[in-house]
Amino acid sequence: MEIVKEAAPAQPNLYERLFSTHKLAPRRLASVDAFRAITMFLMIFVNDLWSLQHVPGWLGHAGESEDRLGLADTVFPAFLFIVGLSIPFAMQARQSKGFSKGKTFLHILARSFSLLVMGIFQVNLEHYDNVGSLLSRPWWQIGITIAFFLVWLDYPPTVSPRKKQLLKGAGILMLGLLALLFRGDRVGNYAWMHTGWYGTLGLIGWSYLICASIYLFVGDRLVLLAGAFVFFFLFNLNNNLGWLAALDPISKNIDNGAIAAFTMAGILTSALYRQLTREGQTGQGILVLVTLALILAGAGIALRSFWGISKEDETPSWVLICTAINIIFFIGLLYLVDIRGRTGWIGSIRPAGTSTLTCYLLPSIHYAILNLLHSGYSLPLFFRSGSIGILKSLFYAWLIIRIAGFLEKKGIRLAL
Repeated sequence: MEIVKEAAPAQPNLYERLFSTHKLAPRRLASVDAFRAITMFLMIFVNDLWSLQHVPGWLGHAGESEDRLGLADTVFPAFLFIVGLSIPFAMQARQSKGFSKGKTFLHILARSFSLLVMGIFQVNLEHYDNVGSLLSRPWWQIGITIAFFLVWLDYPPTVSPRKKQLLKGAGILMLGLLALLFRGDRVGNYAWMHTGWYGTLGLIGWSYLICASIYLFVGDRLVLLAGAFVFFFLFNLNNNLGWLAALDPISKNIDNGAIAAFTMAGILTSALYRQLTREGQTGQGILVLVTLALILAGAGIALRSFWGISKEDETPSWVLICTAINIIFFIGLLYLVDIRGRTGWIGSIRPAGTSTLTCYLLPSIHYAILNLLHSGYSLPLFFRSGSIGILKSLFYAWLIIRIAGFLEKKGIRLAL
């Protein structure tokens, strides 16, 4: 009698084991918040490197004439990229709540204006006349930061509307008074606040205004989103070629196309992945993003021989290579956090993803207090040098985030 053996079920290949059982819904991804938290942690860390000595050069910014990429050179592009990643999810959330495009556009304008105001105040700190002003620089810095919190705090429901308006009004009055009290150091022959550039927050505001507005009216039409990214990249390329000198007033705002390109790349990445996910093609979406990252990295390396890799000069290679790094990093987080559900490791710095602006502003108060205690006050050199110094700055970034988390639990969190 012939015995017929049942064929063993086919074993899934590597691709199927990784992706076939993971059809992600087009909802907000935990990896987006993880990306934001890590980026904010790194931003606080690299912004504290000024306090250290004898640390590796690759941690900081590359010099103006150097053809290389330091860790600090990748952080701001990552922040702009995460702004773009978040935009499609935020727009979807507003649409589900019934907000019209008109109201959403006003919301975009308000957020952008707020970031521009904060950026202008912060950038003028660089030229504050600490001798000839009525207020010393540290007190002015503390004052504007407190005013930012009063104006843009996400007030809890327990605060009455009247009290909320009074506190916001007090913050606006504080900013107005502090603006009147400002005295510049007269470098460039000016004595009052000016907008030579808009600071980190201001550049984020411009990028958000431009790219969120594009997405609001274009939606998930990938060809148009890709076209917008290519446009901003070509704007950056032509600027480096010196062909757009007549457009300097515009390029000053969108930073030669670079900042808008990073944010647009984030939007395109998010929209592309969400569309493929809706079709049940999570794995294909990841493979497409990997391919895109490799193409961008290859193009960035190819263009390096023309202008080098330089954040200082905002070269096309810097734009393309940092964009590729961000896409690959997002894919890694996507797989680890959303597909495999490994979220516990991010818990310690999670407030950096939910109270991001609070985390960004808290060091301003700390550094101002140190200046009030006089410049001679600092940790011993042992704690500010080499590996020990790096650990100190890493701990400092973690501590700032934990303080922001504590404040968030107490209802103190900026709404932007």
